[in-house]
Formats: sequence, structure tokens, C-alpha cells
Amino acid sequence: MLQTEGVQLLCLTASSGVPLFSRGSSKQLPFSVIGSLNGVHMFGAGQSALLSCCETDRGDRVVWRVFRDSVMLIAVCSGGDGTFTELQLCRLLENTWNCMVLILGQEELSNVRNVERLKRDLRSCYRLIDRLLDRGDESVMGDLTHCADCLLPPNTSLLQDALDAFTQASDSEFGCLLIRGRVAVATEKWWRLVSQEVVLLSLLVCCLSGTASCDYPVFLPVGSPTVAHRLLRFQLLQGVDVCALCGPAPSLHHAETELVGRFWSPLLETLHGCLEQTLHSPVPSVALHPDILALLLINRESSQSLSIPGRPTALTHQDGPPVPSVLRRWELLRLFYTFAATRYFTSGEVATAPAAAAAAAEPLQEDFSQGFCHVPLHCYLVTDECKCYGLQTPQHQLFLLASLAMPTFALRSTATQTLTSITAATGF
Repeated sequence: MLQTEGVQLLCLTASSGVPLFSRGSSKQLPFSVIGSLNGVHMFGAGQSALLSCCETDRGDRVVWRVFRDSVMLIAVCSGGDGTFTELQLCRLLENTWNCMVLILGQEELSNVRNVERLKRDLRSCYRLIDRLLDRGDESVMGDLTHCADCLLPPNTSLLQDALDAFTQASDSEFGCLLIRGRVAVATEKWWRLVSQEVVLLSLLVCCLSGTASCDYPVFLPVGSPTVAHRLLRFQLLQGVDVCALCGPAPSLHHAETELVGRFWSPLLETLHGCLEQTLHSPVPSVALHPDILALLLINRESSQSLSIPGRPTALTHQDGPPVPSVLRRWELLRLFYTFAATRYFTSGEVATAPAAAAAAAEPLQEDFSQGFCHVPLHCYLVTDECKCYGLQTPQHQLFLLASLAMPTFALRSTATQTLTSITAATGF
């Protein structure tokens, strides 16, 4: 029995099993258990068997991944925490490895020469890894979907023009404006980054918040895993950050004193308005059905996503069944996404480049779905807390949560109309 609470993340050297760090659960696993988890994986490898996941009788789940034949990551989830599925734990390990590459670079992780030094260097990754484990804002789902979390503020053209000019003045082609941790606008080259890189850079910017500016070296896990770039980040308002990936120029002082004021001071009122209008919804211009609790919309072509909460009237129904809390709704939406993505919409689940390069990708679908002779386009699920509906088109995937008050037969038409309304109003 694994005596842990929540999720615990373990990092060890792949060759010798030396622990490098442990994050997550406040109740740490004893060293003997960690050694056993490493030993059973090594025994399987010696028998030409790849051990990737197992589950105990009480529901505890363990997932292993080895990256670059150098680092082993193990995720241990207690049976009482039903919010972490196998897919979510696999994504957690992929994201953790990419966080380590983002901060330290692939070379230092692939060729471990001094274990004690690596332990010290890995401490700089803790804040970003803890962010993945804590999931401070449940509505930000890029860590699970591997799609960039976006919002669609008004005055997009003004913000885009300012960002393009600011990025060009910074001798860069990679720039991004983040509002509440979501991409509001970005340059064309920024969108050409692998979606996982966009997700992790957005997460890193959130972790660096609290200071007016910073100059932070980063490696791109796919685009530049061995050569560092400079991430310049500036806080324009509380919750609004602009960043750029740069080379040696400009200096942080020059960019902060000369460029930020020149391009962004005239737009402070516009940015204040964007903050207010996007406080309750990433898409203020779209009115949702009152029984919709939350939804996730993914653009499959651009790997961008919108997480939209339901209208305030959907929070309570005096004469109807109880409605889940806001936090619980996002948890349910994550679980429904996992349910649909591993059973029905498996064509959208492909191995990502960093993971494929690191190790053989694990199957992300249930066995029974492999027997389908067609690609499902719709699915629904009725639970004790809500009703769920998913649909996919060649360009989009929509995952919708509705209150129990909505008739089941109305789910399909509501989901279809919602997708049409959002795409027609925003062009997303």
C-alpha cells in the first residue's frame, strides 16, 4: 500500500536510481518505497518489459517514464484522489521533463556528470513544477490538452499592432501578450512554436509574476533544447504581461525604460478594459445557454483552446438539482476531456515531439476504442453532478458541461449551437 496523499512526483537518475527530488504530496514516500518503485521498473527492463503504469487494489496509481536514458520520473497518485487519471499523470511527467529542459537545457540533463550539482540546479525548476502539481487556476487546461490557453479580448487589432511593433523594436520575432495567464495576442512566429512550448512559457511567465520585469534564460524543449534564449518579461498591469524571446540585444534596462513605455503606455486604458471584460469569460462577446456550467473549445488546427465558464445564472437552481461549485466544474471538465479523449476522440491524441523523442509514447486510448470502424463525432455522459457532451469536427473539439436541469435530448443541439455561435462571433 502506498501511503501518500494526493500526487507525489519523484525524479531519479535512470542508471543508478539516485533520487534527485520529490515534489507534491506533503506526506513523502519512505526511501524504501522509492527504491522499490525504481527496482521493479529496472527488473522489468531487464526482462525486456516496459512498465509504464500500474494500479493497486485500493486505487493507487503509479506511472513511470524514462527520458533520454538519463532521468526517470515517477508519479504516484493516492486512490482517494480521483481527479488524476492515467492520461493526466502521463501528461504531468511529460510537462515536468519539458520544464526541466526549459530551465536547464537538454545537455545538462542527458549527460549527468555530477549528481549533487544537478540536484542543486534542479531547485530552479521547483516553482514551475509545483505550479503544474498545484494547478492554481483550474480553468487553465493547457497542461492537460497541450493546447495554448487563449482569450479573445476586444480591440484585438490595437493590441496586435502594439505587440508587433514592440517585438520588432526588441530585435525579435517572438512576442506574446498574456492576460490572466492566457494568450491574448501573439506574433506569427510565436504561434509557430510547438504548442507545449507556448503552454510552458505562459506558465513560466505566471511563475515570474510579482516583479516589474525580468530577464530569464530559457531553452525551447523542441526548437532549441541546447541553446538558450532570453525571455524578457514586463508586467504592464496586475495580471497583464508582455514578453519576448530575444538574443543578446536589447538590454533589460533599455527595453524597460525605452520600449515598454513607448508602445504600451498609450494602451493602458484599453488593457484595463480587457482585464474587466475578461474577468468572467475569455470570450465576453458570446452569451451562453443558462444551463451551461463550463466548456472547453479546442481549435485542432492551431492547437489553441478556450475555457469558458457558464453564466452566473447557472450557479444555482432554487427549484432544481444542486449545481457543482466553480472549482468542481473545472475538475469535472478535466475528467470529461480525459474520458472523451481516451475513448472516442482518439484521433486528436497524437504523441508530441518532445515525448516521442524521449521515450516510446504510451497508448492514450482504451482497448475497446481500437475496434471502432469509424471515428466518433459525438459522445455524451450523464453523472450525478452534471451532464456532459462532446463533439468534434475536422477543425474543432468541444467539451461541454451542463446542469442536470437540461434535458438529455437537448444536449446535442445546445452543443452544436454553442460551437456555431462562438466560431461565428470570434472566428476562433
